[in-house]
Parts: sequence; structure tokens; C-alpha cells
Amino acid sequence: MLQVEKVSKSFDKFLAVNGADLLVGKGQLVAVIGPNGAGKTTLFNMITGQLKPDRGRVVLNGEEISTLATHEICRRGIARSFQIANIFHRLTVFRNVQVSVLSEQRKSSNIVRPAHAMAVEETNRILKSVGLLDKADHVAGSLSHGDQRILEIAIALGNQPQMLVLDEPTAGMSPDETQATMTLIKRLAETQGLTIVFCEHDMDVVFNTAQSIMVMHYGKTIIQGKPEEVRENRAVQEAYLGGEEDA
Repeated sequence: MLQVEKVSKSFDKFLAVNGADLLVGKGQLVAVIGPNGAGKTTLFNMITGQLKPDRGRVVLNGEEISTLATHEICRRGIARSFQIANIFHRLTVFRNVQVSVLSEQRKSSNIVRPAHAMAVEETNRILKSVGLLDKADHVAGSLSHGDQRILEIAIALGNQPQMLVLDEPTAGMSPDETQATMTLIKRLAETQGLTIVFCEHDMDVVFNTAQSIMVMHYGKTIIQGKPEEVRENRAVQEAYLGGEEDA
């Protein structure tokens, strides 16, 4: 479904990503890991259009998307979450998701129905799927940190994506929140057929969740394979598992 081929990105003289590769099959749960500064977020930014590769290419469903704008990539089926929750803090939980649904449907209002009365059923369906329906009327900024991160996933689902790209979806969460969020992510993949690529610092979460793991170091791909292959790889052990934690 997604092929990232030898992509590189420099900032001034700093080479953040240096010929990285990534393969993601339809319906897979794929983790991208690596030491702090390995280039993971920069890679995600190139996949989703926030940055353009200096070299290499990104291919989605056979179409190169490397030069497309972020909104064009979103229209083709990739939705994104960030390291810091990106939500409308002053709007209700319901309105946060409704705005996303209306954007995907390219609607805001019409002569007969104001925007607040549109896409109600679809918005409620998404909130129910992530466990936030009972908090639909809450102001988003009043939610716990964990629920704000889940709300961001709900907003992404409003775009009806084929693929979710999640940058540290459990960052700052308690162990219980982390477990609940990763259970949700696995359930979304299974029940909705979503393809999910995520970056995560907790190795227990990674190895218990991902079907395939890609390891980055100094902007390069060391290996991509099944969890047991990655765990046993000497280069991974030296560069990451035995070294500093991801961030």
C-alpha cells in the first residue's frame, strides 16, 4: 500500500533522513522505531506532505505522492496525528469530530441545514468507535491527556482514511492509558480494515502490537521485519535496544 524508497531530507547541512526505506502492506500495523534524533518524525512529515523529500519518493497505492500538498495526500487516504495533541480545545468533542467529517464531505452548510445539524450520525458513529460518545458534549480542552490523544485519532477518522500515521500516540500517558489506547488502535485496524503506521518509545508496546517493525538510525533504515527478526538483529541491539530510549 505504501512504499517509501530511499528518501532523504536535509536542513541546512544536517541530514535528518538519509536514504530511508519503508514498506507497508494493506491492513498492517507497522511500527517505526529508533533512537532520539533518528529521523522518525521527519520521515512521517515526508509521508504526509508536511515536508518534501530532497531525494527518493513516496508511493501510495501505486501513485507517487512525494510532491503533493498535505491536503491532497489526505484526500488520497492518509490521516495523521502528532506528538502533541492537535485539537480544537474550545470546541466540544462532538464538534471537533464533526468539523473533520464535514471537511471530508466538503460541506460546511447549505440553505436548508446549518452546519451544526449535518453529519450527526457519522460523527456519533466515530465517537462511539473510539469510546468518546459519552463525552460528546464535553469541551475538548477539559478532557484528560489520554482522551485528548484519542480525540485526535477520532478527528483523523473523520477523514475516512485508508491509513493512519500516528506519531507517538501514547506520549505522556499513564500505563493504563497506554494499554487502552493501543488496544483501541489494534481494534480499529481489525474492525475497520485500517492500515496503521506508528512511532512509539515503549518497546513493550511496539513488540506486542506491531506486525512489522522498521528501525531507523542516523536517518537510515537498519532493518524492517517481523518483531522476532528485529529483536534478534545485532545492529538493532547495538544502535537502539541496548542504548538510549526513543523520544
